[in-house]
Amino acid sequence: SCSQLGLERFHGVCILGFNSAEWFIADIGAILAGGLAVGIYTTNSAEACHYIAENCSANVLVVENHKQLQKILEIQHKLPHLKAIVQYKEELKEKRPNLYSWSEFMDLSKDVPDTQLSEIIKSQKPNQCCTLIYTSGTTGQPKGVMLSHDNLTWTASTTGRFVMLSDATEKQELVISYLPLSHIAAQMTDVWMSVTFGVQVFFAQPDALKGTLVDTLREVRPTIFLGVPRVWEKIEEKMKSVGAKSSALRRKVASWAKGVGLQTNLKRMNGYTEVPVNFRLANHFIYKKVRKAMGLDRCTRCYTGAAPIARETLEFFLSLNMPLLEVYGMSESSGPHATSLPHAFKLSSCGREVMGCRTLIHKPDRDGNGEVCFWGRHIFMGYLNMEEKTKEAIDEDGWLHSGDLGRHDKDRFLYITGRIKELLITAGGENIPPVPIEDAVKDAVPIISNAMLVGDKAKFLAMLLTLKCNVDAETGEPGDDLTPEAVEYCQRLGSKATKVSEIISHKDEAIYTAIQRGITAVNERAVSNAQKVQKWVILEKDFSLFGGELGPTMKLKRPEVARKYREQIAQFYTDLETPT
Repeated sequence: SCSQLGLERFHGVCILGFNSAEWFIADIGAILAGGLAVGIYTTNSAEACHYIAENCSANVLVVENHKQLQKILEIQHKLPHLKAIVQYKEELKEKRPNLYSWSEFMDLSKDVPDTQLSEIIKSQKPNQCCTLIYTSGTTGQPKGVMLSHDNLTWTASTTGRFVMLSDATEKQELVISYLPLSHIAAQMTDVWMSVTFGVQVFFAQPDALKGTLVDTLREVRPTIFLGVPRVWEKIEEKMKSVGAKSSALRRKVASWAKGVGLQTNLKRMNGYTEVPVNFRLANHFIYKKVRKAMGLDRCTRCYTGAAPIARETLEFFLSLNMPLLEVYGMSESSGPHATSLPHAFKLSSCGREVMGCRTLIHKPDRDGNGEVCFWGRHIFMGYLNMEEKTKEAIDEDGWLHSGDLGRHDKDRFLYITGRIKELLITAGGENIPPVPIEDAVKDAVPIISNAMLVGDKAKFLAMLLTLKCNVDAETGEPGDDLTPEAVEYCQRLGSKATKVSEIISHKDEAIYTAIQRGITAVNERAVSNAQKVQKWVILEKDFSLFGGELGPTMKLKRPEVARKYREQIAQFYTDLETPT
C-alpha cells in the first residue's frame, strides 16, 4: 500500500499513535516497501511532529485518530515530501485529498503484484538503514538514530537468546505492548523480539499508565514484562496503600515474609543456593498470591529499563521474591547492551553485556568510574544528516560513547554511577534536555538570574530559581540587594521590594504571580507534558563561583547545586499534592 502512495526509497513513514496492530503493520510495511519506519511520540506538539517529518523527508504519515490528525493538518503545508495521510482508528470526520482510512489504505495493495514487492525486498541490504529512532539531544532538536536491518535482526535474536526467550515452537511467550513504540525499548521488545521468537503480543489500553495496566496484566498474565521505573514505583505505591489498610495480623505476616524474601534473595545473589524452609512457606502463602493478584504469576522475567531505578524499589520487589532485572542500553545501541539475568543478578547492577557485545570503561578514575563505551553489531549507523554529531558519538575505533559514568565489579557486572551529559531522565523514562527549558524561563521572567531544572528519576520536573542581585566586586559573593533593573521590574509590577529576602519572606504576591505566569507560558510551549515545570522555589542567594555553584567558565555545576540545595529539592517531592 505504501508503494502505491508513492513511497520513495529511504523516505520516512511516520507513525503517530498508541500501540496497536496497525502500528506494527505500518512499521514493518514501511520497511518492506523500502522506506524508513519512524515512530513519533503521541505527546509531541505539532511543531515537534513537523521537525521529525521534515527531517526524514516523510512521504506518508500514519495517525491514530482525529486528535493526532489535527496536529498534522496544522503543519501539512510545510511538508513538501508528504504524499498521503492514513488514519487507522475512528471514522474519518471529513474527506480530504490524500487522506485515507485504514481500510482504504489496505485496499490500495490489491493492485500491487507480489513480484513488485519482492523486487524491492530483494534490493535491500543488511547494512542499509530501515528505522529511525528520534532521541533528545542535550541541546535542542532530537537526532534521528539510523538503525540498519542487521542492527534490528541481530539485536533481537541475540538478546532474545541471551535472556532465554523460548521459541513459539517450544513454549508460547506472552508480552503486553504499552510503552511508546517510538522509544527503542518497546520497539525492540514488542516488535522485533516478538517477530523473531513468535511471541504473542497483547495491546494495552491507551490509558494504561493512568491505571488500567494492572487490569491488562491480570487478564493477559504475561511471561515477560518490561516496565520503566515509574511503572514499578506505581505498582509499589499501590501495593503499599492496600497493605496499609489490611489487619494488624496480616501486616505482621506480610512483614515477616518480606524480611525472609529479601534475606534469601540477597544470599542467593551472593551464591548461596540453599532455600530455607521459612522461604518455602512464605512463597506458598504470600509471594505466589501477590504475584497472582498482580497478574505476574507466569512472569519469569520482570525487567526495568530506560531510566535509573531507586534501590528501595528494587528491594521492595526482591522482598516479594520478584527480582527486577535491569536492562541498560540506548537508542544508539539498538536498545539493550547489558542486562541482568535471573541466575546472574546483583542489586542495582545492570548485569553483563549481551553476547557479542563489548564494554569499555573509558579513562577510569581511582574508583574505576569512567565513561561507559559500547562495541558490537548493535551499534547504530549514525545520526541522519548529522555527521559531526555522529563523530562525537562513535570514535575512530568504533566505540560508542554513552555519556554515562559507570564501573565494573570483580565479576564484570556493570554499574551505572552517573551521567556525564546533563540530560534528565524522569521516572517515566522521558529524556529531558534541561538547558532550553531553563533558558526559556529566564527569558520569560527578566528578574531571574539562574534557573536549574531538577527531576532526574522523579515523577515531575521542578526548578530552583535565583534572582538578579548585586555582587561584591572584591570577593564575588552575591548579596541580598536586588540589581537596579530588578528593582525597576518589581516597581513595574507594583512591588516595593528591594531585597531578595523581602520577596521570599513575604512571598511577595506580585513577584510570585509574575514568575508563575512566566513559567506557565513556557509550559504551554513544552514539547510534551513530561517537559513542563510543575513546582519552583526561589533560593536566598544567587549562584556564584564563590558559592561553588558555578565553575571557572561560569558553567553551572549541577551535581554541586543538587548537593547544596538537596533539602529544597527533596521538599518538591515530599509534599503530598502531586501537581496536575
